[in-house]
Amino acid sequence: MPSAVNASAARDPLVARFETNLMAERSLSENTRDGYLTDLAQLAAHAWGEGAEPPFAWASLDETTARRFLASLAKGGASPTTMRRKLAAARSFYRFLQREGVVAGSPFSALRGPRKASRLPKVMSVADVSRFLERPAKDLADGLISEFAALRDSAIFEFLYSTGCRISEAISVKWGEIDFKRGSVVVTGKGSKDRLVILGAPALAALSRLRNAVSNKRPDLAGGEGFVFLSDKFERVSARFVERRMKTYLAEVGLPTDLSPHKIRHSFATHMLDAGADLRSVQEMLGHSSLSTTQIYTHVSVERLKDEYAKSHPRA
Repeated sequence: MPSAVNASAARDPLVARFETNLMAERSLSENTRDGYLTDLAQLAAHAWGEGAEPPFAWASLDETTARRFLASLAKGGASPTTMRRKLAAARSFYRFLQREGVVAGSPFSALRGPRKASRLPKVMSVADVSRFLERPAKDLADGLISEFAALRDSAIFEFLYSTGCRISEAISVKWGEIDFKRGSVVVTGKGSKDRLVILGAPALAALSRLRNAVSNKRPDLAGGEGFVFLSDKFERVSARFVERRMKTYLAEVGLPTDLSPHKIRHSFATHMLDAGADLRSVQEMLGHSSLSTTQIYTHVSVERLKDEYAKSHPRA
């Protein structure tokens, strides 16, 4: 639910038009839209005071105010990522105002956000992934979880590692989107873009076992429009639910519990490139719009090679 601050910003006529544009023309998610509203509300509060009410005089905001806004974020302890996001929101809003003929230029056009620190993504080794994926079956054998829970957890984690999907993409998949004969599935990624991803044999087998279990217990949920991954109450799982299940298995196999479903995606990409996969193919499977986003995983592979070289070469 939008906050009171967001609601205040949304009452501004120009912000309301911008919000409509975001949802209709750019197909942004509700979370992204709410983030933009929060950022614009914060900008308005900085420019005209916390108690200011719309409509706001966006055309009067100058570059000096824009610079002071960014400076206030830094002084308040905002991370570089947060500052870049807020700058991107402001730029996007003012580009919209320019297209609408409301302003002649943007006070943010000449501003640059803080540089992004280059961090390599944390990945699991192939052996770690194998131990993790085997854990639901082990817990079932030990009587720690139900058969349905074991089948579901095994299927969702096999799915994530097989496809490299984001968790939001995985939990949205329906049975009708899976092609069991071809071993593929269509997922909807960022910007509502559909893409085809591949399912390996273990993932397909796990999904088949899960569908049989759903058919036996709730045949009405096993049809084409039924969500694949369901809770014990046969409701669609949330990302938080999957994260909790993952932390349980990570702890049981002795892996860091701060690993997340997104780290499975990182591991998928790194392992594919380590094994010689083409960079552009991995880009397509991950759904990255830019090849440069995917290239970070080549750096991970190089770092792993350097580690092995340092451990093994007599003159390293």
